[in-house]
Amino acid sequence: MQKISPFLWFDDQAQEAANFYVSIFPNSWILGVSRYGDGGPRLPGSAMSVTFTLDGLQIQALNGGPEFTFTEAISLFVSAVGQDEIDHLWDKLTSGGEPGRCGWLKDKYGLSWQIVPPILNELLGDPDADKASRVMQAMLGMSKIDIAALRAGTTATSGLGAPAGGGAARIGARAAPVTAAEPRAEPERWQGDRDQGHQGPAAAMPADR
Repeated sequence: MQKISPFLWFDDQAQEAANFYVSIFPNSWILGVSRYGDGGPRLPGSAMSVTFTLDGLQIQALNGGPEFTFTEAISLFVSAVGQDEIDHLWDKLTSGGEPGRCGWLKDKYGLSWQIVPPILNELLGDPDADKASRVMQAMLGMSKIDIAALRAGTTATSGLGAPAGGGAARIGARAAPVTAAEPRAEPERWQGDRDQGHQGPAAAMPADR
């Protein structure tokens, strides 16, 4: 039994959001839905709370009304194995939502996510301080994380940031050309899309406001 789990407050979209999330991630399904009764503050029979599993993590969602909304102060951090998984999750979660900076995004319900590959921390922790600094500068120029551009930053001779959308965002007074990026690794574990609404078992900086 999972002792601690995230609890998400929605206005009235908890069930819709849960179905959306489980359609994106593997190992995800709806566990149960409780409904408002006659004595509740909302329409009897409407969804009150939803319990679901998201890639093995149990999450609670509540339809509590419009009093509270999500902010970037809390986000769900996804460790994406390779560029294909980053691209897939980014496309799905920004649909109707809003891309941010440095791997940060908000989905169409306002919930913040970070889609980040483990290689980012490895590169930022390079014992060569110059290399680590160039990786940081590259990341700061990105919206969606681009693994090839991060790796290229380790071989550059001066600060260079590369936005995920293409083109070089030069940081600092001078920048040298980036050498060819290494081929990106194929993801080790990613099961692709799942049918939307399926209900059976089957660090950086936030967006500018």
